[in-house]
Amino acid sequence: MRLPRWLAATLLGCILLGAGLYWLSRPPETITVVSWGDTYGRAQTLALFHPYTDKTRVDVKVANYGGGLKEISAQVASGDIEWDVVDLELEDAASACRQGLLERLDGIELPPGANGQPARLDFVPGAIGPCWVGSMVYSQVIAFDSTRFAGTAPSRLADFFDLARFPGSRGLRDGPKYNLELALMADGEPAWRVYAVLATESGVNRAFAKRNVDAVLRAFAPDPAP
Repeated sequence: MRLPRWLAATLLGCILLGAGLYWLSRPPETITVVSWGDTYGRAQTLALFHPYTDKTRVDVKVANYGGGLKEISAQVASGDIEWDVVDLELEDAASACRQGLLERLDGIELPPGANGQPARLDFVPGAIGPCWVGSMVYSQVIAFDSTRFAGTAPSRLADFFDLARFPGSRGLRDGPKYNLELALMADGEPAWRVYAVLATESGVNRAFAKRNVDAVLRAFAPDPAP
């Protein structure tokens, strides 16, 4: 027995409507994106994650971390993967890729840019790798409080390490990155030679000697509370 055409059309409409209501009512898929929090994380949420959710209905859960590969290594070793996407610094991304801690992107093609050109043309060299896609470019700057210097203010990298002429506390990243480069450049090494010099033991020793570790670290300590 065949259904009347009008009844079949009505049933089909009900099936489609029911499927649509089910899709709209089910909880959206969720991915966890790990980033650096604060103003940077809020900017990412507004500019990237919210528009992505609006377009795909994939909910983005944002978590914070302090950098490095320790937590990623632990998750991979245990098999209990909690993070889907991690905002890594380039050297950490490259190291994690070499260690097999990240999924490789082999065979994945990025969509072309707004002008129709291949996506790779929109990235700086090294921003696209076997396990990563760069999302931003940043730089490090040195700033000082001009009200703290009655006479000559700091004007060279060497002044940053000159505690005699420019006493007071400093702020540095907690780790060797940027600090050793800064020390060598303050010691007169041209920027283009810094990494070749740091690749040698004598170059590393020279950078640490320039920092005058004990005195400088004491200067980095926060002022005691009143």
